[in-house]
Parts: sequence; C-alpha cells; structure tokens
Amino acid sequence: MSELVSASAFDPLRLGGKALPLKALFVLAGTGFLALSSQISVPMVPVPITMQTFAVTMIGVIYGWRLGVVAILAWLAEAIVGLPVLANGAGGIAHFAGPTAGYLVSFPLIGGLAGWLAGRGWTGDRVVLSFLAHFSANILCLVIGAAWLATLIGLDKAVMLGVVPFLLGAVLKSALAAAVLKGIQDRVREPADLL
Repeated sequence: MSELVSASAFDPLRLGGKALPLKALFVLAGTGFLALSSQISVPMVPVPITMQTFAVTMIGVIYGWRLGVVAILAWLAEAIVGLPVLANGAGGIAHFAGPTAGYLVSFPLIGGLAGWLAGRGWTGDRVVLSFLAHFSANILCLVIGAAWLATLIGLDKAVMLGVVPFLLGAVLKSALAAAVLKGIQDRVREPADLL
C-alpha cells in the first residue's frame, strides 16, 4: 500500500530525491514565503487575520510534510530570535507567550497535517479532498489557538475573538489552496513540448 501512495504522491518540486544542500535552500525560500505571507494581514484584536495559514499548509503540501515542517520550524526560529517575520513585521520571543502563541505553536502541526494528507492523495485533482485537508488544518489551528487564548481571556471570549472571525477566512484560504494545487497539478502534468 505504501508503494501505491508514494507512486502517486504529489511532489511538484520533486524534492523527495534532492540533495540536502538543495533542500536547505528550499527551507530558506519557504521561510521567506512565510515571512511575506505574514505581511498580508487585516489588523484585529487580539489576533490579526493573515495569509500565514495559507502559506503554512501550502508549504506542507508542496514540500511534503517532513521538509514542510522543517521549513515552518525554521521560520518560527527566525521569529523567536527577533527577525521581523511575523504579522506586521513583528518578531521576538514575546509572541510565543501572548495571544498569538497557540496559533504559532500549531503551525508545524497544521503544515504537517496538510502535507501528510496530500501524501495520501488529498490534493491536486481531488479538489474536494484537497479543500478538506486545508480546512481540517485551519480548524486545528483555530482549536489550538483558541485553547491557548482561553487561558488568557476565557473560553467564551476566545471562541468569539479567536475562532468565529476566522472561519470564513479558513474556508476561503482552503478553497484558494485547493484551486492553486489543482492548477499546479495540471501544469506539472503538461508535456514540455506543448508549452
């Protein structure tokens, strides 16, 4: 069964067999993509709406769950040491103790989940499953984020401020991810002589 999964695995960048230095370069590029996506934000209190979850799940899928998680952890390490890679150019350890901490901690998990599901065929042409993979990851992010936020402001407020405003965004970002990945799948399959 694992041979069947690996034979049909979604690997548009063909990173599976690449050398370690090239993978390291992709990890660095992934942290850059995450940093840029973090700057696309709508200010809200206590947590801004950003394109971070879109980028996190896309990296998990396109890089594969293992390398995707490495890239996400590298980006979080950049944030911890103070590089301005979080929303609104923020960085520093304080963000891992404040209202956004639960969401940040969830990112390697949700990138890994989306990538793991994609490795089992939940991507590309299987648009509904692709949407569900990203939406499941987004919901996991909201659950973990709200659980942490509840310790700071209480469960009712955490749900109203840290989950409800983000549900429509989760649906839209998941649909966008599924559409982009379908386009990537179609592009990867095109014969080079038809371009």
